[in-house]
Amino acid sequence: MTPIIELKDVWKVYKIGNVEINALCGLNLTVNKGEFVSIMGPSGSGKSTMMNMVGSLDLPTKGQIFLDGHDIAKFSESDLATIRGRKIGFVFQQFNLINTLTAKENVMLPMMFQGIPREERIKKAEALLKLVELQDRMNNKPTELSGGQQQRVAIARALSNNPEVILADEPTGNLDSKSGLNVMHFLRRLHENENKTIIMVTHDEEVAKNADRIEYLKDGAIVKTLKGKHINGH
Repeated sequence: MTPIIELKDVWKVYKIGNVEINALCGLNLTVNKGEFVSIMGPSGSGKSTMMNMVGSLDLPTKGQIFLDGHDIAKFSESDLATIRGRKIGFVFQQFNLINTLTAKENVMLPMMFQGIPREERIKKAEALLKLVELQDRMNNKPTELSGGQQQRVAIARALSNNPEVILADEPTGNLDSKSGLNVMHFLRRLHENENKTIIMVTHDEEVAKNADRIEYLKDGAIVKTLKGKHINGH
């Protein structure tokens, strides 16, 4: 197994006035290529901070984070932004779509930042929306779509630069159970058919079980690891 993400003794300390708050306390985590990992834990356990570290959105106070064997602490902000754009696709609980753009334009946007020609952007956005079964809603704006459809647009957008890793932060958190199942179906399909590495934060035990393994976070460190129910696609 080849590690794609490694967190080694990662600490994140926030200073508020004279008070120091430890969000992560010596966290160790290895995620291999093509793995599906769920992260669970109570509110304030460090899940969001950890996701920011994994997604190169923040740097640790101490410790090391390796993305594909490269220590991200050694990159400049512009290099980090490039790596994020190419290696990592983000799916958020709030969808984070731009309401003035159509579904297709939302999916095209990350490709624009990577300098991909317009014709190619259009073609790829259409193919990705077809993949998430929204080919008939390409020209609709987010406000004209249901929550489940918006989250599927967000998944298509996360795939636009063909990232190796998808970070999903509570991807079913704002959805009814049927839409949530639908979204999990697409994430599992990406994992099994496209061999995408998926790291997902969720508070829902049933959603978490879709992963190969579940890591439980408490007080900024992993306290236990369980196997999910979909080991090797079964």
